[in-house]
Amino acid sequence: MEFKSVVQNRFSCKKYSARQVEAEKLQAILEAGRLAPTAKNLQEQRIYVIQSEEALAKVDKVTPCRYGAPTVLIVAFDKNNVFTYPGDKRDSGVEDAAIVATHMILAAANEGVDSCWLNYFNPDEVAKAFDLPENEEVLMLMDLGYAAEEGKPLPNHFSRKPIEDTVTYIK
Repeated sequence: MEFKSVVQNRFSCKKYSARQVEAEKLQAILEAGRLAPTAKNLQEQRIYVIQSEEALAKVDKVTPCRYGAPTVLIVAFDKNNVFTYPGDKRDSGVEDAAIVATHMILAAANEGVDSCWLNYFNPDEVAKAFDLPENEEVLMLMDLGYAAEEGKPLPNHFSRKPIEDTVTYIK
C-alpha cells in the first residue's frame, strides 16, 4: 500500500470480527516495531502478544476497550535501559515505545489489519495481571484484528485542522 494511503485511511477500530490475524501479517507488524528507531539504538521496547482466551480475559479485566479484538499487544519498555536526556528531566522510554507502537500501527494498516491504540487502563494493573518484570513500564495496549461490518471510523476521524493551525515556521 502507498504510505500516504496508509496514514490517511487507518483508523482506530472500535469493533472487531472474530477473524484471527494471520501469523505472517503479525510477524510483519512485530518486525516493523523491531526496526523502529530508538534513542542510542537501545531498543528498550518489550512487546507481549496476547491471543489466548485466558489472556484476553485478563485484558478485559483491566480495560473495557478491547472491542472484541482477537489479538492485543502490550507495549512496554525496560526502565533500566533508557537514555536520560541532558537536564535529567526526562528519558527516552516513553517516546521510544511510542515510536515502536506507531510503526506497528502503520504496519498493521499496510497489512490490511485494523488496530486501536489503547490507553484507558492502569499500567500497574496490566503489569500485575501479566506478571511483567518490575523493571518494565507498560505504555499502551494495541488491539489488532479485522473490523466487523459495523467497525467504521468515528464520524470525526477525517476532520483535521488546517496545517497552518498546527505548524509554525520559525525564522
